[in-house]
Amino acid sequence: MTASKRNVYLKTIPLTEAVAKMQAALDREVLLRSEVVPTHEAGGRVLAEAVFAEYSSPTFHSAAMDGIAVTAKETFTAREGAPLQLKKGISYVPVNTGNPLPEGRDAVIMIENVISVDDDTVEIETPSFPWQHVRRIGEDIVATELLFPQNQQVSPYDIGALLSAGIWEVRVWEKVRICIIPTGDEVLDFEERPEPKPGQVIESNSQVLSAMARNLDCIVDRVPPVPDVPELLEKTVAAKLDEPYHLVIICAGSSAGSKDFTRATIAKLGEVVVHGVAAMPGKPSLLGVCKDKLVAGAPGYPVSAVVCFEELLTPLISWISRKPVPSRPKVNAEITRKVPSKLGIEEFLRLSIGRVGDKYVATPLARGAGCITTMSRAQGVGRIPAQAEGIDQNAIVHTELLVEEKRLDEILVTIGSHDNTLDILSDELMGLDTPMRLASSHVGSMGGILAIKNGSCHMAGAHLFDPETNDYNFPFIKKYLPDTDVTLVNLAIRHQGFIVPKGNPQNIQSIEDLANCTIRFLNRQRGAGTRILFDYHLKEADISPASVTGYDKEEFTHMAVAVNVLTGAADTGLGIYAAAKALDLDFVPLARERYDLIIPTAYIETPQVQAVLELLQSPTFKARIEALGGYETSLTGNIMEPGIGLGE
Repeated sequence: MTASKRNVYLKTIPLTEAVAKMQAALDREVLLRSEVVPTHEAGGRVLAEAVFAEYSSPTFHSAAMDGIAVTAKETFTAREGAPLQLKKGISYVPVNTGNPLPEGRDAVIMIENVISVDDDTVEIETPSFPWQHVRRIGEDIVATELLFPQNQQVSPYDIGALLSAGIWEVRVWEKVRICIIPTGDEVLDFEERPEPKPGQVIESNSQVLSAMARNLDCIVDRVPPVPDVPELLEKTVAAKLDEPYHLVIICAGSSAGSKDFTRATIAKLGEVVVHGVAAMPGKPSLLGVCKDKLVAGAPGYPVSAVVCFEELLTPLISWISRKPVPSRPKVNAEITRKVPSKLGIEEFLRLSIGRVGDKYVATPLARGAGCITTMSRAQGVGRIPAQAEGIDQNAIVHTELLVEEKRLDEILVTIGSHDNTLDILSDELMGLDTPMRLASSHVGSMGGILAIKNGSCHMAGAHLFDPETNDYNFPFIKKYLPDTDVTLVNLAIRHQGFIVPKGNPQNIQSIEDLANCTIRFLNRQRGAGTRILFDYHLKEADISPASVTGYDKEEFTHMAVAVNVLTGAADTGLGIYAAAKALDLDFVPLARERYDLIIPTAYIETPQVQAVLELLQSPTFKARIEALGGYETSLTGNIMEPGIGLGE
């Protein structure tokens, strides 16, 4: 096996420059050939040569209306109140739409303007004029004229024009054919439906890229994953270059790791043109030319691979195909929190977007390049320019939409504390006759209250306990939202406690057990209601946070805490019972608490919020909540008032 060297790319270039360099390096006249296809199958294809009409359309003068064909000059005496009589076969001939115009006739009078006198006689009160309601020869198409120039993409309407003009076949550019080669020792072939073990991942990038390529009308094939063996990768790529593909995409192996062989493979089989772009995610993207064909190295992280395809390969495929680069609808949206960024790098920010009041609001999603679900959850993508150090809170971001703009009006924007019941709520909303999509961002209860204050959401989830009043949420609303009229509706009472591995090997029984410095605790982020609850119980037990190992280690959701416990990254963390149950972990109860939805009263009557309020009264919905375990629905759907507490 060949020893590897790390691929250190010290200089990156802007995306547009990378595309331009590849266009200069490729000869698309050699790369993409033309072919002849039947006209009726040419929709979406691009013409490789100009097309001229064989026939005129129509090929004869024809009636454009049902009625009678006349000679216009013989009708000039007709007047209202002084009708003119016409005789069948002598001064008129009955016609239907599309009939050839009878010899000697040059006009058609609509049947609605004809008065029948008897079987052979009619009267008219309005004269006609030459070529009235007549489709003349060549009115639409004239034989020998240019129908369409080269490189025009054939629309459904164009097919009709081509056939009408007697064009049965057209010469078009080939469809771009792509072969995708996944790589990596750790990569499992999804077709075998594997169960991954530690250190292994299920290969999915090829299918993401395949679907994106098919949206561009490409023909796509994929080979099973190739291990990290340089000779084997080179052999596989070389074989595909000998087949009729225009583009070969190597998934992963484009970065600077000791097992990243994509650059070396491209260099050996041809020329590396671009390695490293000034974009995040997507920085390690590779582009090259081998045997006059385009070869790309897509980064292994899924979001990086998506950016590579959208920002580099989509423009190149469109250029090769002679098609315009697809564009997305754009809106201006107000960003809900500050986002720092690196100078010199254009950053692509995945955003959850919805209309709140009279504006669009955009909440940044997780920025990790490995989080493909952020693309699934996003309604749009914003760009932070390379010359900017970030975006300030409440700034306006020019956003490319991943959905139709009208769909933004169907989105219920929820910012605040995470809870598993929100997943059930999301599913139920999508099952309505008029589906509503729940876009939730988990920033903690305090983050939700601040989002309400800034007008950034329709509702916020919160479970903030105030020990002085023994009440939930209202004391915090009084302090932080004194001038905002809100309505609190209970979602559920839930059980919080310590999530521990099956069998509770550390024998954790109470919060006092965390003070011995041997148990690795995983905390929630600052502002989270769960963290506030934990701090309250630490204070009650007279335990210093400094004595809790892992107090400064943070996660943003209950399920993330549970996963860390499941994998051994932590011994315990505070969370809800439903998260422990979902992963078959054990649970040590600590407290019951009330989880409410804080809703600005101004939005109570909106369709999205009304849909939520109706669902909260549904016995089916309540049953689904209780089935999660660790929830009580005695207050679900009730409007909360100060002093209710847990309703006991």
